[in-house]
Amino acid sequence: MLSTLPPELLVQVFKSLNGFEAILALKDADPTFARVWELNTKAILAAQIQGIYTQDEDAASKIISRSILTKGIYELWGSGSTYPELHKDITCRTSTIWHKYKHTLFKFEVDAYQAKRSMKEQRDIVEGFRYTGFEGPVEMKNPDQTFCVFEECEWGSSEPRKIFMGRLIANSSRGILDTYTLKKRKYLSTTSMDSELALVTANLTQSAPGKIFYDPFVGTGSFPIACAHFGAITLGSDIDGRAVRGKPKRNISTNFQQYGLESNYLGGFVADLTHTPLRHTRLLDGIICDPPYGVREGLKVLGSRDGSGKEIVWIDGEEAHLQDKYIPPKRPYSFEAMLGDILAFAAGMLVEGGRLSLWMPTANDEGEVDLGVPGHGCLEVVSCCVQRFNKWSRRLLTYRRLRDEDVKVHLPPKEVIVSNGTTASELNPFRKRYFEGFREPSSMERK
Repeated sequence: MLSTLPPELLVQVFKSLNGFEAILALKDADPTFARVWELNTKAILAAQIQGIYTQDEDAASKIISRSILTKGIYELWGSGSTYPELHKDITCRTSTIWHKYKHTLFKFEVDAYQAKRSMKEQRDIVEGFRYTGFEGPVEMKNPDQTFCVFEECEWGSSEPRKIFMGRLIANSSRGILDTYTLKKRKYLSTTSMDSELALVTANLTQSAPGKIFYDPFVGTGSFPIACAHFGAITLGSDIDGRAVRGKPKRNISTNFQQYGLESNYLGGFVADLTHTPLRHTRLLDGIICDPPYGVREGLKVLGSRDGSGKEIVWIDGEEAHLQDKYIPPKRPYSFEAMLGDILAFAAGMLVEGGRLSLWMPTANDEGEVDLGVPGHGCLEVVSCCVQRFNKWSRRLLTYRRLRDEDVKVHLPPKEVIVSNGTTASELNPFRKRYFEGFREPSSMERK
């Protein structure tokens, strides 16, 4: 799964964490202090982030502790195209601080990208650093200091293109992916969001203790669980009551209990975004969701096509809509209307600086499916990351709620979007193209 993640996603996550912690700055130049390494199919994507600067190791540890897409953060000791160049650069940069680590427990690691080093080759590489004068015993399990040599090799070549050496400052939280993997989760559905993507989205939305996060398409609770991991109080809703209620021993609440996060879950309720029972006021710090794409079945909202069916129906002396087995009527819903409703809801419910993150699909060759990035006068687009599949993609869009005085366009009251069409495919051009295999329309179809 990680190999399909867009490289720019890491950049946007670090920008998000940078603003959240206010301690780091991304740079485009070669770093003088630290370098971030991303695991992408266990590889280093050195080209995507050149480095980050900080003079505070505790600050660096804090920010990397929230990271899911990185292996760790290292103090850069040197770099070069060959080992003689590397050793020369290390001596120039760090010879004045070698004495600090002379008697500490230490270990060396060799990490080769697109290549493999035998134990003998690794040992020879490590022996090349004898000039540093480290006399402390080697400790492979619990060292005080870990030094790592990173080799970037061309595919099929054993000779490194670039070599780096650094001292480990802190590891990331990538290990929690095994804890939250869907393979071990008790309550799932076919549309449950991958745990890695959920945690990354929660980072982009800046989930944190003391914040309230809401998912209007909660499903089995993947996003609220990810936000709760970072300390936020969460709640969710879904038009499908079966997903919200689950079963007595397998439901959203039991998922939170599985991870010891039940105190971070306020609960869930059955509703759609156009008929929310939430009081319309600016109280949410974050909204995070993966709206339905309308592929398996057409998008729907509560209500009837002609507005009828609002009269009360009695069954066995009880109002039908109050019974547990009641299924409310639903009407077709336009995909564009749904996106507009999400943005309008966020504009009216987010506090100043609050964030909205949502996933939306699009065709790689958009053609007739030119959805673009939806906008709202009260929301600023923070980032747009694209995850590409074969013939279609999906965007991870993140918005920030502007201060009222910064809103340049004051929108009139929201108008209901009336779509031209009645069938699911007519209301959702992406769904139509999906079932057509994203083929190019013929000349007759264009006419």
